Amino acid sequence: MAKEDGVKLIGFWTSPYVARVMIALNLKGIEYEFLPEDLLNKSELLLRYNPVYKKVPVLIHGDKPVCESLIILQYIDQVWASSGPSILSADPHERAFARFWAAYVDDKFTSQIRVLMWNEDEKSKAEAEEKLFTALLLLEEAFVKGSKGKSFFGGDTIDLVDITLGSCINWLKAVEIITGTKFLDKTKTPRLAEWAECFCSAEAAKEVLPEAEKLVEFRKFLIAAGRATAVPSSK
Repeated sequence: MAKEDGVKLIGFWTSPYVARVMIALNLKGIEYEFLPEDLLNKSELLLRYNPVYKKVPVLIHGDKPVCESLIILQYIDQVWASSGPSILSADPHERAFARFWAAYVDDKFTSQIRVLMWNEDEKSKAEAEEKLFTALLLLEEAFVKGSKGKSFFGGDTIDLVDITLGSCINWLKAVEIITGTKFLDKTKTPRLAEWAECFCSAEAAKEVLPEAEKLVEFRKFLIAAGRATAVPSSK
């Protein structure tokens, strides 16, 4: 990896939003220092660098913070444009397509995973399952359209949508373990299922994504400790 002075990342190991940034830095070949955060007891460093939302991830570059995962991904792509593959296409329509679906993932996909992980209300969980299945069907269509028959949303290389959705895949697997429901079904979303396997085996991602079983254990720990309402904040 290329040596870059002053690149640090404040994060928490379970956060898919933090994983996004780590994957992007890996794609670009940028060395960085990871600063683990205790989100149940937030540090002065986090509060100083993200005083508005007080969430991870926070990328610190030359002592200047960049917050919000999707913003950080685009910042990394612009600052290290000559390093590694582009996260966003140079084509304006393809860039708009990627930004739209990345925003969709956060709005309609990760929000339902969060409900299924932490909400104990049966009605809310049933609604979340239905919405999650709908989101996956739409993402299947988007993948078929955007990938043009290739391995990733970005075609031959991992792009913004790949990173945004891919960072959540093991959380989805954790939800499958918890609920006993198979969401990423090869019969309903075959191309997306193939994509997930390909993404999770990519060099930039495979050492970053937390194991689904460990996420399930983390959930059990917080519930047993009565801290489920204090789920670590990230975006």
